[in-house]
Amino acid sequence: MNVTVTERAARRIGEILGKEPDGTMLRVSVEGGGCSGFQYKFDMERAQTADDVLIRRDNAAVLIDAVSLNYLAGSEIDFVDDLIGASFRINNPQAKTSCGCGTSFSL
Repeated sequence: MNVTVTERAARRIGEILGKEPDGTMLRVSVEGGGCSGFQYKFDMERAQTADDVLIRRDNAAVLIDAVSLNYLAGSEIDFVDDLIGASFRINNPQAKTSCGCGTSFSL
């Protein structure tokens, strides 16, 4: 159930976490909802639970809970800065469809 963080995403996460209190991590989770059935959620968190997976790359620390990990298996977390705007994008090989903004998907 491997999830990777690109160099661009790690750099941006590190920049964000550098402005937060020590020990803060980015939590990535999957929830029901959104226009395609599931949606990605990004939160700042200082506590890691027993079932969390912690991904570290450079100055980035990303938490994913066990349930969300099932939906994110094989995914790549990236950061894109283009004409539409700057945002985190998840390239999820399990997603059959996704909405135009890339924040929701279906299996």
